[in-house]
Amino acid sequence: MSQPKQPTNNSALSTLVVVFFFWGFIAASNSIFIPFCKSHFELNQFESQLIGSAFYGAYFIGSLILFLASNIIGFDIVNKIGYKKGIIYGLWISVAGALLIIPSANMNSFPAILGSFFVVALGFSLQQTCAQPFAVALGDPSTGSHRLNLGGSVNSLGTTLGPIIVSYFLFGTVSSKAANVTVTNVNTLYMIVAAVFAAVALFFQFSKKLPAGQDDAKVEKVSKASGSLIFMTIFLIGVIIAGQYTSISKLNLLIITLVMIIAILFGSNISANKNPEGWGAMKYPQLIYGMLGIFVYVGVEVTIDNNFGALLKTPGYLTDAGLDESEISKYVSLYWGSLMIGRWTGAVSVFNLKGTAKTIAMIVVPFVALAIVLFVNNLYGSDISDLYGYAACVAIAIAAFFFGQEKPVKTLVTVSLLATAAMLIGVFTNGIISVYAFMAGGLCCSVMWPCIFSLGVSGLGKFTSQGSAFLIMMILGGAIIPPLQGSVGDTTHDMHQSYLIAAVCFLFLAWLGLKLRSVLKAQGLDFDNQIGGGH
Repeated sequence: MSQPKQPTNNSALSTLVVVFFFWGFIAASNSIFIPFCKSHFELNQFESQLIGSAFYGAYFIGSLILFLASNIIGFDIVNKIGYKKGIIYGLWISVAGALLIIPSANMNSFPAILGSFFVVALGFSLQQTCAQPFAVALGDPSTGSHRLNLGGSVNSLGTTLGPIIVSYFLFGTVSSKAANVTVTNVNTLYMIVAAVFAAVALFFQFSKKLPAGQDDAKVEKVSKASGSLIFMTIFLIGVIIAGQYTSISKLNLLIITLVMIIAILFGSNISANKNPEGWGAMKYPQLIYGMLGIFVYVGVEVTIDNNFGALLKTPGYLTDAGLDESEISKYVSLYWGSLMIGRWTGAVSVFNLKGTAKTIAMIVVPFVALAIVLFVNNLYGSDISDLYGYAACVAIAIAAFFFGQEKPVKTLVTVSLLATAAMLIGVFTNGIISVYAFMAGGLCCSVMWPCIFSLGVSGLGKFTSQGSAFLIMMILGGAIIPPLQGSVGDTTHDMHQSYLIAAVCFLFLAWLGLKLRSVLKAQGLDFDNQIGGGH
C-alpha cells in the first residue's frame, strides 16, 4: 500500500524562493556595478573584473572550508546544524557583507568593496549548500524536483530584474547618466538589500513549522582529496601575491592558473586510479570532467556578461560614441533574461505534458518569457524597439532544445556548438547583430548546468554527495575566466576580439560532452538515454 504524499510547506517554500531570487539578483547586478566601479575608481578592464573574482572565489573558499572542516571532524557540518540554521547563518553573513559595502563606498575604497562582495558571496555559498536539499525537504520527496525547478525559475527572474533595478537605484532612472551616481545611491541600494536578507533570516528564525533538516550521518575521510584542494588553494593565493608583487603580466598569470587547475585535477585522478584510498569521489574520471565542465560553464556564462558593459561602451561597436553605463542595463537584462527563457522552457517537463500539448508549451513558454523581459525593461523606461528581432534567436534556441530531446550529452553538445557559432558571429560582426549573438550565449548556457552536473555525478554511488560538493566548488570558474578575458582586452586593446575566449570555452564544453559520454559508456552507463534535471 502506497504512503500518502507529504503536503508541501507552501509558506516556507515561498519564502525560500526569495533567497533563490536574490542569488540571481545580486550576481547579475554585478554587470551594472562593474562598469560603474571601473569609471569611478579609474580601473582597467582586468581590475574591474576582480569584483567577479571576489564574488565567485567566495563560493570556492566557502565550500572548501565546509568540506575540510567536515573531513577533519568526521561529520557533515551542514547536516549537523541543519538546513534551516545553515540558511539563517548564510543570510546573516550576506547581511553583513551588504552593510560593509556602505562604509566601503564612503571610504572610496575599491579593495574594501571587493572584501564586502566576498562576504556577501560567502553567505551565498552556505545558503546554496543548504537551500536546494531544504527545498526537497519542504514537501514530498517525489515532487522535490518541482520545487527546485521553481527555485531555479525564480533565480532566473532575479538575474533578469537585477540589472534594471540596480541601474535605477544607482543612476536615478534606467536612462540617466552615470555622472548622477553618488555614494547615497549606493548606500540606499545596499541598505535595502541588507534589509531584505535580514527579513528573510528572521522569518526562518522564528518560524516554528520549518523542519530543521538535520542528519547525523558520518562522512568518509578523504585526506588525499583534501590535500589536492588545499594545494589548489595555496597555488591560487600564490598567484594573487605574484600579481601584486612581481612583474609577471596578469594575462600570463591567469593562463598559468588555468593550466595548473587542469593539471591538479587530472593529476589527482591519475593518482586515485593507482591507489583509490583517501581520494573518495575524485577517483571517478566523470567527476573530474564534470568539475572542469562546471568551471568552464560558470566562467563563460559570467564572462560574457561581466565584460559586456565594456564592449557596449566601445565607440563604433553599437553606436558611434558608445553607450553610457546606465544605457547598457536593457542588454544585460536580456542576456540574463535569456537564461530565464531557457530555464522556463526546460521547466515545461515538470508538468508532465504529453504530445501536442508539450510541443505547444515548449514553443509558447519561451516567447512569453521573452515578452516578460521586454515588458519589464519598457516599464523601467528603456527603448526596446531594437530588441524585437531577438525573437529570431529564441526561435533557433527552441529548435536546438527540441533537437537535444532532453538527453544530457546530446543537449550539451548541441547548445555548446550553437554557442560557439554565436560567439564567432558576435566577434566578426558589429551593431545589433553582434549584440544579439553575444546575448544568445545566455540561451545556450541556460540548460548546461543540469547536463554537466548530472553527467559528473553519475555512477558515484555513496560518493554522490561528496562529488556534488566538489562540483559546487568549481563555481570558481566565475573568478578566473572573466578577468582572463578582461586581461586579453587590456593587452590587445580590443574588447570585441576578446570574446574569442568565450568561443573557445564553448568549443571545449562540446568536446567535454563527448568525452563524458565515452567515460560513462566505459563504465556501462548509457547516460544519454536518461533525462537531465533542472538547475
